[in-house]
This record gives sequence, C-alpha cells and structure tokens, in this order.
Amino acid sequence: MKLKVGVAGLRRGGALFRVFKNRKDVEVVAVCDRDGARAEAFAREGGVGAHYEDYERFLKHGMDAVVLATPLPLHAAQGILALEAGRHVLSEVPAVNSLEECGRVVEAVRRSGMKYMMAENSCYMAYVQSWRRMVADGRIGEVTYAEAEYVHNCRAIMRNPDGGLTWRASMPPIFYCTHSLGPLLMLMEDRCVQATGLHTGCHVAPDIGAIDLEVGLFRTAKGKVVKILNGFSVAREPAFHYYVIYGSKGVLETGRPGDAEGTKAFFADVPHLQGMARLPLTANHTGAPPEARAGGHGTTEFYLVDDFVRAIREDTTPPIDVYTAMDYSAPGLCAHLSAERGGAPVEVPDFREM
Repeated sequence: MKLKVGVAGLRRGGALFRVFKNRKDVEVVAVCDRDGARAEAFAREGGVGAHYEDYERFLKHGMDAVVLATPLPLHAAQGILALEAGRHVLSEVPAVNSLEECGRVVEAVRRSGMKYMMAENSCYMAYVQSWRRMVADGRIGEVTYAEAEYVHNCRAIMRNPDGGLTWRASMPPIFYCTHSLGPLLMLMEDRCVQATGLHTGCHVAPDIGAIDLEVGLFRTAKGKVVKILNGFSVAREPAFHYYVIYGSKGVLETGRPGDAEGTKAFFADVPHLQGMARLPLTANHTGAPPEARAGGHGTTEFYLVDDFVRAIREDTTPPIDVYTAMDYSAPGLCAHLSAERGGAPVEVPDFREM
C-alpha cells in the first residue's frame, strides 16, 4: 500500500514534493499553501487531486504524513496540529522558533506516538557522511574542536512583493544554525550544553532591520568546543557553507568560496605527509539514481526522504528524531539569548529530560 503524503508550503515544499512524487511507494494526495492560487496551480500542474489554502482543512484530508515547508514561525504550531491529527511529520528547519516551542513539540510527539523528523539536508551531504565514517573509524583521532559557517545574502527575500517584511527580516541569524550545527553534532555524536553568543547588530540594511551576522560558541556534553557563524544580511556573494573538524590525529575541512570542490584533509598517521591532502568528496552520492537530484540540493533530499519513509514503514526511530531536532535547533535559540544578555553563557536544555 502506498504511503499517502500531503505537502504544506509550496515554495520550499516544491522541492520535497518532487522527491516524494518520484517514489513508487508514495502518493502525494494533497497540497496546501496560504496563497490559494499557488496551491491550485501547483496541484493542477503536479497532478495532485486536492489543494487547500486553509491548513486545518488540509489536515482533514486522508493522508498518513505531512511535509511542513512553511515559514519558520509556523513550524511548531503546524507540526503539533498534524501530530494531534494522527499524521507523521517531516518538518523543514529549524524545528522551532522559541525554547517554549521545543517543549511543546516534544510533548506532542510523545503524546501522539507518531513519527517526527526534521529535514536537515546538510546531514545528508555525501562528504558529511564520508567524514562521519572517517571520524568513527578514528582517522583524525579524538575530536577536539569544530566550526561551521553558513553565510547567504537573503535580503531579496526579506520583503514581500508589496514591500512588507517577511519573517526572515526579524529572524536572528543564529536561529538558523541547523545547517551548520547539525552535521557537526552528528559527526561528533554529541550535543551542546552551554551557549555563548554575540551579534553585529544591523548595519548592512537599516531599512530592513535585520541583524547582519551572529556567532555562537558552544560547549558540548563531551567537553568539546564548537563555533557557528550565520549571516543573512551581508554584502557578500556567493552564498556558502563551510565546515572544519579538528582531531588529535588530523583534520577534515571544506574549501572556501573560490576553492576547488572537495575535502581538505590531514592525517597524522600518513608518513611524510607535508600538507593538506585533497579528497574528491562532494555533496553528491556516487551511484545515486538520476531522480536523486530532484530536490535541488544535489542528492541530499533523496536519501533524507528515504529515511523518513523507511522509519514509517519499518516503525523505527527517524535519524533526526524530535530530540535530535531540538539538539540541532535549541542551541541557536540559547546563543541569541546570550547575545541579548551581552554574551553571558546560557545553559542548553536537554529535552529528553523534560
């Protein structure tokens, strides 16, 4: 029997829709967008039988799972409604917009017994998964420090066509830390326990009022140090992700913009190695089928969606379950709270213990 899926939020959701639509074991039965004309056109062009403008009416349509690709401020409330309606949930990132929402989502998952997964596609980049194997195999020894950056000039989407500001204009940059923090915590098999943050304030676009850049410095449960930089109102092109992870016996690092694609690595156990070696690892998986690129971020969404569907069919815990989602999302909330307090450390809750 095919898994019946509904997709809410048809801008970002369009990419995930294509991945689900390509699967032979899934039927996309309904779509929803607060722009009713967009929902209608999307359903017509995508061959979907039902379209909705109202999210609660959409949830009443017969389906097994909901894909949430709506704006960040709606993720928690809409996810809770879906869980209460007996729907499994695949939520876009970040999972939540406040610490209070963390607890509410966790409680809703526990109460409902449904599957919940956060769609952090950066964890599915092929080179991140290769690094994960190398770290687990001890190739760089004990991990001691890691950092990541996601810098992307998003000013063009901080205004609606009518000139009004979108949710991105008021979002503290470090709230959107999951693309950076998620892969590092996954590699380290760790979670953040304390956050310190600072931000630049608004200088690039005073008419918008968005914070330019924000940095979070985190201490983990294993006593390691992680630094994250996020910025979305910046005078810089192109957008980029950057990751580096240091160990007692080596280092793994991506390139900066303008560098050749691939991983730079140093392994202390390689005799006479006199510099960083280059490994031809990219975001794309070797051996992936042609349809694996339908999501728009290389092959990442193909494997992410496969894990979500597999968790439902096999009744297993999704790889990025509700607790892991909070591990990746809550530190950014705490770092911003720290920044607003002048950089005073803030403890990061463990929502497993609530």
